[in-house]
Amino acid sequence: MIYMLFPALTAVFIRKVLYHEAVKAPLRISFRFNRWFIVGWFLPLAVALGTMAVSLLFPGVSFSPDMAGMFERYRDIMTPEQIAQMQDSLEQLPLHPIFLTIVQGLLAGITINALFAFGEELGWRGFLLQELRPLGFARASLFIGFIWGLWHAPLILQGHNYPQHPVTGVFMMILFCMLYTPLLNYITIKANSVIAAAIMHGSINGLAGVAIIMLQGGNDLTVGITGAAGLIVLGICNIVLYRATNKYSAVTG
Repeated sequence: MIYMLFPALTAVFIRKVLYHEAVKAPLRISFRFNRWFIVGWFLPLAVALGTMAVSLLFPGVSFSPDMAGMFERYRDIMTPEQIAQMQDSLEQLPLHPIFLTIVQGLLAGITINALFAFGEELGWRGFLLQELRPLGFARASLFIGFIWGLWHAPLILQGHNYPQHPVTGVFMMILFCMLYTPLLNYITIKANSVIAAAIMHGSINGLAGVAIIMLQGGNDLTVGITGAAGLIVLGICNIVLYRATNKYSAVTG
């Protein structure tokens, strides 16, 4: 979590110490609410559900409403007794656990997750997006996405996100960040606030479990938001954004 604060600290240091300029307005630190905050909050849910659907197209992946696949993933980190206790607890819920996962993910996305994501977003969407504005939306997004993905490399190599394939996972994370960045950049510009990006970033983290909770089979490179299925969904989102903005020509700010 502390690692997530470094982009923000760097952005503030450059603005205040090197540029001797203000921080709040140039870095788009604004809590002024508009509809793009809502879009940024709920778009990750659509991505998660879409990812679950696309994952089912992969060989060896099946729909598992009883969450047998989820319990299978926990076998390496939990004892059989702990898994049995978890199953008993989930069976007592009045609704399917996926609904609880969605609610928890959305609440985390707009609170604690957004707070930590702000540490990253102030650097990527607050500082870099403004600095790279002369490059245009597309090239700036690609560059920011690449840097953002590469920044994750130390964590990925330690087993985060891709515990089964940490080395290949570095390249997968770079692709994920390059595909998610145009969407985050667009929301930041339309909302005129890096806070909206922090909510969107925090929500995708909080809702990641939704994409795999009812899936059995696959691995960390194929299923899930940061797997191939998620990359396909984000690719589709980028095509929609590209066409909706007339090849990004309508994106200004």
